Amino acid sequence: MHSSTTDRPAVSDRVRRLHERMTLEEKIAQIVGFWVDQGDEIVAPMAGEMKASGRYDEAVALGIGHLTRVYGTRPVDPVARAEWLWAEQRRLQTETRLGIPALVHEECLTGLAAWKAATYPTPLAWGASFDPELVEEMAAAIGGSMRELGIHQGLAPVLDVIRDPRWGRVDECIAEDPYVVGVIGTSYVRGLQSAGVHATLKHFVGYSGSQAGRNHAPVHAGRRELQDVFLPPFEMAVIDGAVRSVMNSYAEIDGVPVASDPELLTGVLRERWGFDGVVVADYFAVAFLETMHRVAVDKAAAARLALSAGVDVELPSGDAYLALAGDTDAEALVDRAVLRLLAQKEELGLLDADFSAPPTSIDLDSPAHRALARTLAERSVVLLSNDGTLPFAGPARPRRIAVIGPNADSRSAMMGCYSFANHVLAHHPGTPMGFEVPTLLDSLRDALPDAEISYVQGCDVEGTDASGLDAAVAAAREADAVVVAVGDRAGLFGRGTVGEGNDAESLDLPGVQRRLVEQVVATGTPAVMVALTGRPYALDWALDGAATPRAVLQAFFPGEEGGRAIAAIIAGETGPSGRLPVSMPRSAGAQPFSYLHPPLGGPSEVTSTDSTPVRPFGFGLAYTAFEHTGLTVAPEASTAGAFEVTVTVRNVGGRAGADVVQLYAHTPSRSVTRPVAQLVGFARVALEPGESATVTFDVPAGRLAFSDRTYTRVVEPGPVELWVGGSCADRATEAHLRLIGDTHAVTTADPRVVATTVTRGAAATL
Repeated sequence: MHSSTTDRPAVSDRVRRLHERMTLEEKIAQIVGFWVDQGDEIVAPMAGEMKASGRYDEAVALGIGHLTRVYGTRPVDPVARAEWLWAEQRRLQTETRLGIPALVHEECLTGLAAWKAATYPTPLAWGASFDPELVEEMAAAIGGSMRELGIHQGLAPVLDVIRDPRWGRVDECIAEDPYVVGVIGTSYVRGLQSAGVHATLKHFVGYSGSQAGRNHAPVHAGRRELQDVFLPPFEMAVIDGAVRSVMNSYAEIDGVPVASDPELLTGVLRERWGFDGVVVADYFAVAFLETMHRVAVDKAAAARLALSAGVDVELPSGDAYLALAGDTDAEALVDRAVLRLLAQKEELGLLDADFSAPPTSIDLDSPAHRALARTLAERSVVLLSNDGTLPFAGPARPRRIAVIGPNADSRSAMMGCYSFANHVLAHHPGTPMGFEVPTLLDSLRDALPDAEISYVQGCDVEGTDASGLDAAVAAAREADAVVVAVGDRAGLFGRGTVGEGNDAESLDLPGVQRRLVEQVVATGTPAVMVALTGRPYALDWALDGAATPRAVLQAFFPGEEGGRAIAAIIAGETGPSGRLPVSMPRSAGAQPFSYLHPPLGGPSEVTSTDSTPVRPFGFGLAYTAFEHTGLTVAPEASTAGAFEVTVTVRNVGGRAGADVVQLYAHTPSRSVTRPVAQLVGFARVALEPGESATVTFDVPAGRLAFSDRTYTRVVEPGPVELWVGGSCADRATEAHLRLIGDTHAVTTADPRVVATTVTRGAAATL
């Protein structure tokens, strides 16, 4: 049972004394935000209807908890805005009774969402890289920029597990595997917080399980799915990453809105996991308890529900919490929340901050940022098929190349929904991007200077206009090779084909893009298709059809250096090494689908439909080949212990490359059905031609835990099948063990992460 709403968190004497001086109205002011720059632009759901009222100077007269998106709502010069912010913080210190500065938060999912700031690959690309160390380095760089600008909290990472690619927010997610989401998301948390900026986990919990992949739709997840799929990434980030902030989900789960659910926000998050940070509301989520979920009669009732559940701070403004002014019956709830917020401000150094000297210059897109963005982009590109046409290198490289497609010469096609360019600048036509984003066309011309490169758009991303297809076909016929770039345009709430509020009924490429590719391929000119998307599309026709492109590259919104990264792979300067973090679907009708399905969740003789993905989770080709052999494990291990697995990976091709070594398991004969394949651990290993490495996985038995029939998370004794291969469906080398002993009930003290060790061998002569 969760604790009483009157229980107060443990705080310092300083915070306790500060709290004792506060009136109820001053307390409420500290647990709300104010959106200083909110205008008519729709950059949050229902923002038009929920537009903040009241003047700024009146709203902050008693102090304020958060300043909302000071840099990230409109294109403002960072240095000039910092000067304004420092002055406002000084004013709060000197002209309010308590002198408490505001906490400043911003979006930072693909880099700091501010004008002129670096834009990194979208989180789905982080998953495709299978490189948590690089993601941590990226997050530290993002956090450094934020801290320099006086920003204290970032609204990232998103730890929603992908359940249905029709959902528009898939590009914000990391993977369909909870462990991958947890490991990479926790790395992001560590990186951001190492720079002194608090990370915020989104969206706790179940948001991505929405009915039919629709945004803000009901979630019908059972308790077992909630515990075994949706909660583990958050648990890892809370316990292993020591995250300092969590944001509630807009979802309602089995009829209970999460923003009003104390079992999740207090019982699971605080009492079971020991979280002692601050829970912030997703934008307008508290007011939505009245207006959308309709479980509250008015805003004051909505505020009491949210505070009782454990939502400490209302963002982006005080739409509901301010309605509690004068309500002394709610003061105990307010006290609990404001103590947590004041403790956070103390932890961030805000209570002693010096705002006398704002930054006079700052480079938000430095060479270091760009180098990280380039490396992550390169490691995230997935080669889905290749008959040897790629790379365009060596004596046989094409001299005349036609670059075709709506995403070939588009900068916005490189960036996700929560990039500043697509999130905010779309409302400000004519405003310069503020930083360099080379298109794929630009980048191919730079990477292949000796080639004669022509360009035809062919069609738009959306719409039915096919008038440009003939010109594209003509250009293809005149060329030695074709690069055709298709895919998505990210945006919000109807502005685009993917992104928040842009859910899909079909998983076919939008518009007439499939016709464009098929007609170009029909010319007989060798064609390479590049999919620049925010979700996986049904590309069976392009991968396994009768007339397919010679090669297909999948890039999930690869960021500001994505064009150069893809061009370098096409030109053979580097090789593709990304792996699919989500299954490549066969059709929209096969959704929702997860590779983590039980035996009845896959194809069988008793149904006429086939849900088998066109490319499985973990799949990705390279310009070389890797051999996995010698998987070994002890025959027995304790359910309460760990077991060591070793495997040898060797580069048996003629080029250097990086493999993602993937260890999978299946645990049959348990008390409830188990997935036919479950990723246990992974390791990214770069190898020269002929070089081998031994990868050792130190696996806690808890990696095989699940919720039993009493919904207790346990490790049960029994057989375990293990394998390593090029995807979840590839059993290149196999081994078996048996877990022995009593059924082990897993606690938060059990390790959650697989440790990996890579021991390199001598390069062999090929």
